[in-house]
Amino acid sequence: MIKYKLLIINPGSTSTKIGVFENESLICEETLRHSVKDLKNFSKMYDQLHFRKDIILKTLKNNNIDLDTIDCAIGRGGLLKPIVGGTYEINELMIEHLKIGF
Repeated sequence: MIKYKLLIINPGSTSTKIGVFENESLICEETLRHSVKDLKNFSKMYDQLHFRKDIILKTLKNNNIDLDTIDCAIGRGGLLKPIVGGTYEINELMIEHLKIGF
């Protein structure tokens, strides 16, 4: 059986929830809380990208999960225009919409 390691990211208003799965087995789950003080310097959600990314990478490292072993990253939510549910490959238009915050 082929094994896939998936990083699931669910960004919320004051937390980022992550889960790492190997196929269907959960191997790591964390809720990373962000205080109002942490977030006050960001005028838009998109401006938090590097802040949240750094916390996620640190958490993976603390849980001995090498980013190079992740086969796929999946995000939930976001500030996109309404789209039909499903799986999408990220493209430049999506990134621009995230920056603007639809």
